[in-house]
Amino acid sequence: MNKRLKLTVAVWLALILAVAGCGGGSTGAGPSVIDADAGGDRIIATTVALTEIMDALELDLVGIPSSYKDLPERYVGVQEVGNPMSPDMEIILSLKPTEVLSVTTLQYDLEPLFANRGIQMTYVNLESIEAMHREILALGERYDRKAQAEAIVRRFERKVAEIQEKVKGREAPTVLILLGVPGSYLVATENSYIGDLVRLAGGKNVIVGEEAEYLASNTEYLHQANPDVILRAAHGMPEEVVKMFDEEFRTNDVWKHFNAVKNGRVYDLEEELFGTTGNLAAVEALEVLEQYLYPDVQN
Repeated sequence: MNKRLKLTVAVWLALILAVAGCGGGSTGAGPSVIDADAGGDRIIATTVALTEIMDALELDLVGIPSSYKDLPERYVGVQEVGNPMSPDMEIILSLKPTEVLSVTTLQYDLEPLFANRGIQMTYVNLESIEAMHREILALGERYDRKAQAEAIVRRFERKVAEIQEKVKGREAPTVLILLGVPGSYLVATENSYIGDLVRLAGGKNVIVGEEAEYLASNTEYLHQANPDVILRAAHGMPEEVVKMFDEEFRTNDVWKHFNAVKNGRVYDLEEELFGTTGNLAAVEALEVLEQYLYPDVQN
């Protein structure tokens, strides 16, 4: 993947995070102490995924992201700090936070902005299940919520073990994952978050051996891979993106030759369950993938 395409993908994904009000990314800098005399933990979460994680850890926040999505009831009335891509620096400073959480997929864009205002950020890695669990356990340790953090991880591990037991000895279906926003789509590799979920659910991504999370689409190449299942993840404006996918599959003749299309195994993934980065809906997402990948396996 050349530098220009990498930059395009980075901008493209940042757009998704800005529109959806959620994000993902690896812990960078440690906790910032903007006002040591503020008293107690004053935490700001700047993405929806992080806000949901902090709720599951039973931690209060003084700042939350602005989003069209429903945030946990715990944070009703809490000050909004703007969208993840461009949080309001003045509001953040006024809240006197002891820690401001964002995600590493936004770090390149946000770091200079916050550094100029003297705000040190913690960038959290949600790019894979393993990374997300590592971060949750670290937050649980830091804020004396170890039991809550371990419970989150155990719930997911139980689901993975359950699926692996059900599909033991079965041939893994091959899977193509398309990630779309209005007017454009990319192919998700095994290194993407959804690609990681597919692997854990017992699927085999047709795009392997790539370092990048997403690649530009080449339908002729993809047809040669001829996946058993096609998953279409719509983000930003889901209904519009699904219409875009439907138009693409209807007008581009190559798609009708895919086994997945012939066999009616093309599925649209709900944005609420399948984000571009890790989130607490991962267990429910695995249950959906199990149905799509192994429809004949009884629950």
